[in-house]
Amino acid sequence: MSSGDLNIAELMTQFHEQGYLLLPNVLPEAKVERLNAAVDEIVAEEPDALAHNIYNSVERHGEIASLIDEPTILPLIVNLLGFNIQLHISHLTIRKPNPQDLKTESQSFINWHQDGPHPQFPSMNGITSTYYIKTCYILSDMSEPDRGNTKIIPGSHNKPFHPDHQDVRNSVRGELQVCGKPGDVFIFAQNLWHAGAPNRSDFTRRQLFLGYSPIWMRPIDYRIASEKLLRDATPIRKQLLGVIDDNPFKYYVPQESMVPLKELYLGAAGNGGYAH
Repeated sequence: MSSGDLNIAELMTQFHEQGYLLLPNVLPEAKVERLNAAVDEIVAEEPDALAHNIYNSVERHGEIASLIDEPTILPLIVNLLGFNIQLHISHLTIRKPNPQDLKTESQSFINWHQDGPHPQFPSMNGITSTYYIKTCYILSDMSEPDRGNTKIIPGSHNKPFHPDHQDVRNSVRGELQVCGKPGDVFIFAQNLWHAGAPNRSDFTRRQLFLGYSPIWMRPIDYRIASEKLLRDATPIRKQLLGVIDDNPFKYYVPQESMVPLKELYLGAAGNGGYAH
């Protein structure tokens, strides 16, 4: 798939209504294989556990860092959030089979929540705005439920809503499990109610989350991007790593030359020509 295969205006409408998108066959099989080989290397350096939650995963392997500016997805993210954005988080999650639903320190399953800080983002009339968006690269066969899939409540980002209970092990009205194959990408708003279901299958879940936010928000992965990540970075990747100017004020009011992602921006309606 290429970015030209995406109907961005149509996908924007769907995202604003439902709070999520599931895009099939974004990554080719060879890319998925390279990413899984990178994950193998990373996990080999970790203590054995039922589950792994590895933050700042772009720092751990160049193959994962290559997804920072993944060209298929990036134009869509720019048009959902605007062009003054950065990488906010990179989070690798692995959940081995756990038929007994054992609760572990590394979070074999995660109860219902909206992402954000504590105390939470401001809300009005029970609704929290979308502050950042996550892309989830599916790296294992998640085509069936109960494989540690992400659970969501479609549309719960844009109306007053709270799950009947927090426990992900029991069903909640309106829930669905996001099912996909290796190479598919799941995109969702941070204010969409979601949870990490237990893995009651024989498959190990592998999902890689890269989140994007306005550049004036503090990223979760690091205070300042490392020299390793910045080495040989293109102007677009430098922007996504939060490097646009030495003057912090420019994070709020950047000059056009500081935000090369504007080249991918279609305008508020998502149906115009590329802005130059």
